[in-house]
Amino acid sequence: MARKTIRSIPQERAPMPMQDPAIRARNFDEVALGFDTDAALLECERCLICPQPACVEGCPVNIDIPGFITRMLKHDYRGAYDVLSDSTLLPAICGRVCPQEDQCEGVCPVGATLEPVAIGRLERWLGDRAIAEGWRQSAHIEPVPHRVGIIGSGPAGMACAADLAKAGCKVTVFEALHEPGGVLRYGIPEFRLPNSVVDAEIGGLKELGIDIRCNTLVGRLFTIEDMLNEMGFDAVFIGTGAGAPRFMDIPGENLNGVLSANELLTRCNLMHAGQFPDYDTPLGIGRRIAVIGAGNTAMDAMRVCLRLGAEEVHCVYRRTDAECPARLEELHHAQEEGIEFHWLTAPVEILGDEDGRVRAMRCIRMELGEPDASGRRRPVPVEGSEFEFAADTVVYAIGTQPNPILGQTSRLKLDARGYIETDETLATSLAGVYAGGDIVTGAATVILAMGAGRKAAKSILDYLGVRDSNTVFEPDPGDTSQALFGIPAGEMNFVRVRAA
Repeated sequence: MARKTIRSIPQERAPMPMQDPAIRARNFDEVALGFDTDAALLECERCLICPQPACVEGCPVNIDIPGFITRMLKHDYRGAYDVLSDSTLLPAICGRVCPQEDQCEGVCPVGATLEPVAIGRLERWLGDRAIAEGWRQSAHIEPVPHRVGIIGSGPAGMACAADLAKAGCKVTVFEALHEPGGVLRYGIPEFRLPNSVVDAEIGGLKELGIDIRCNTLVGRLFTIEDMLNEMGFDAVFIGTGAGAPRFMDIPGENLNGVLSANELLTRCNLMHAGQFPDYDTPLGIGRRIAVIGAGNTAMDAMRVCLRLGAEEVHCVYRRTDAECPARLEELHHAQEEGIEFHWLTAPVEILGDEDGRVRAMRCIRMELGEPDASGRRRPVPVEGSEFEFAADTVVYAIGTQPNPILGQTSRLKLDARGYIETDETLATSLAGVYAGGDIVTGAATVILAMGAGRKAAKSILDYLGVRDSNTVFEPDPGDTSQALFGIPAGEMNFVRVRAA
């Protein structure tokens, strides 16, 4: 077969069918409807099958992207799924919510001339087909006598749990809320990630023998030290994320009608506020909503407010659209649905009426100065430019911070920001305790959290002396200086001893 070139491949991306903006702005059905088989195969034809694929290095979990695309082109869809699921057991989720444009697609050589290959949409198509066909990754699991506790059932925790379970460990996941999934469940609206998809992919993880216990808040019911001692766990992984909201500390934040995007999305996603009165969990948002921030969470919050019946939804952001941290697709969808954007605008006070409810914000115009530590130009207030902005609900979506419970109830070492401090193997200051994802790095992406979970799983297996079936040991045959009884030094393990 002749090698593909930029000129020989289809020049345009396969189109992704979408709900009409005027219709979708009033329902919670998924916006992007997904490829059909013909569109998926057309998009596969755009892949150059590079001999040294940059996309694999660009993926935090190193999915063999040319490998699964090659099998798709041969119509071996089950084989393609097996290649994909060697690296991720959540393809239908990652294909929907990961920022591929900054990762695998961002380094695709096709993108230097044309639009890059739509790797995320292909991953979603294959993940959806696996759910529809009931495919599961088949693997022989040889049990080992080790128990590992996972705190948090989000992407980091579930990725770690999956690799440990496949290595034979008995894994128990503790989730504080009443449904598993973490941020996948409570932080992303159903029009971007349907709960049915989360349920299906977590169901696949349960088939590995993972025990998920919900309504269990570690740090209140028991501590990490309790897990290692009285409860008999040999190791613990912390993947709780960083879900505590952040505010600006300006006057008026205690008024009725001020809430965080975390609360808004959790009450809507997990407590069915969007289905009131069938579920008795109303949100009571007003008619004119102002959302502070312009990241993906802000886009989600604004679009949820539209679907909950708000008449006007406004985005207030202190930089311009060029510095907007949201995915371009999410920004585009929000604009299509009628969200109004106010760039170079920052609130300085929230104003209330005589009943203690929000009536407006006092804002100030901004201009961009020199770049700050993030590399973006720093917003600078324009003197004398203050004005009132009418609103009856204000939603904060300016980032998150770690929940302090675990840090307050254990001897974990924290950094200056309150996140858990780890070394390069993701080991914490407590022996046998590892951490990864947003609770270590601060808010990041689903796939980065999964990558951290997989890295921690490998470190835990090394700590426990367990040989993962995916690990190939290749000793230097010429080096016998460190061998003992014929066993190379690199093959020698250790046994944990618990002192009385």
